[in-house]
Amino acid sequence: MTARKTTATAISALALTLTLSAPAYAATGTFTYAYPTGNGTSTTELSNPNSGTCLNLPEVYDTRFSAHSPINGTNSTVTMFTGADCTGDYYSLRPGGRASSRLQLKSVVFS
Repeated sequence: MTARKTTATAISALALTLTLSAPAYAATGTFTYAYPTGNGTSTTELSNPNSGTCLNLPEVYDTRFSAHSPINGTNSTVTMFTGADCTGDYYSLRPGGRASSRLQLKSVVFS
């Protein structure tokens, strides 16, 4: 193998490594929400969630219940959906925004 071919192969491998290891764009911060449990209500959060991807809330995904009382502690706007897979009615919260328990949600997407 010539020096030129070896260098080109090494550069290609490095470019592929850099491409595969680059992190996906994410909202910075936490998104908190409440959800019903057998013992009342619990809260959880999504930390630094990926942007531009629909995220189903696992605690309520395949139940008749919905999450509620969202607090957007991220630096991105979040759009919340009443249905799974980002379907149904939707409502957006700006960074730092919060909503009451009347807002029901099952999935979210961050800008």
